[in-house]
Amino acid sequence: MSPTKKTPATGAPATGAPATGTPAVRTSAPVRRPRFTDDNGRRIRVWELVLRYALLLAVLALTVGPFLWQLSTSLKGPAEDIFSSPPRFLPGHPTLHNYERVSATIPVWDYALNSLKVAAANVVTNCAGSALAGYALARLRYRGRRVASLVFVLAMLVPVEGIVIAQFTTMRELGLNNTLVGVVLPGAIGAMNVLLMRNAFLNLPYEIEEAAYVDGANVWQRFLRIALPSVKGTLAVVAIFAFMGAWDDFLWPLIVLSDPSRFTLTIGLNYLHGTFANDERLVAAGTVIAVAPLIALFACLQRYFFRGVGEGAVKG
Repeated sequence: MSPTKKTPATGAPATGAPATGTPAVRTSAPVRRPRFTDDNGRRIRVWELVLRYALLLAVLALTVGPFLWQLSTSLKGPAEDIFSSPPRFLPGHPTLHNYERVSATIPVWDYALNSLKVAAANVVTNCAGSALAGYALARLRYRGRRVASLVFVLAMLVPVEGIVIAQFTTMRELGLNNTLVGVVLPGAIGAMNVLLMRNAFLNLPYEIEEAAYVDGANVWQRFLRIALPSVKGTLAVVAIFAFMGAWDDFLWPLIVLSDPSRFTLTIGLNYLHGTFANDERLVAAGTVIAVAPLIALFACLQRYFFRGVGEGAVKG
């Protein structure tokens, strides 16, 4: 009989049976994990999850519901009753005739082009000016920096209606009344946008700029190559706010503009409300035309928008 072979590590017999005195290894039962957890791994009860989704659906209905109703109304033909009870959300025979009637009633595309010019100029001036001012308030060392930051905070507390007469007088003295430049100039740099950029630059680590300074980079190089690429999310927020503010503005263009050929879209659509107040289909079509560019802009910049105003990481 040949001797039993032993394993080199333990010296136990190499047979399939376990060695005498060795406790049998018991497989533990699988741990049952909670079905719903949050980002931190904490368990969420079912009723809490249902409540969250119910609140989200309620907010969605309050925010998106009116726009969807306007979209549905703009697609309904003249034979459909838009005041039926119960209301019918989906149009029976969708048509684009209402949008053609808007174009035939007012020069809506010319008004939209004027609004686009004003909004684009407002975005450029706010992004450039707010970035420069925010960087100066956050990173540069000079006397009176805190006072300058306080001035921007106080500027946000002043209502627009309180300074509109002074703005109109200034535009008249500069000869910019009834021009698109006069529409753009008062809102070229917003105080809130400057503070947003200031907070974004404050969150950047000083060590990175100090290393660039040691390497010989001047202020403009540190601003353009290090600081500005690190706050793209906040810059997108400023761009969206500036575009929305200029596109939706009604009071200031109404005051400064008198030539119908220079009217913005918000002023032009007011003619639909005044002359055709009973034709809700026409008003709804004009509303959809006015809101569509805002949706397109947000769809293009939403990836940067949701990164928030607190970003400060620098990619290597």
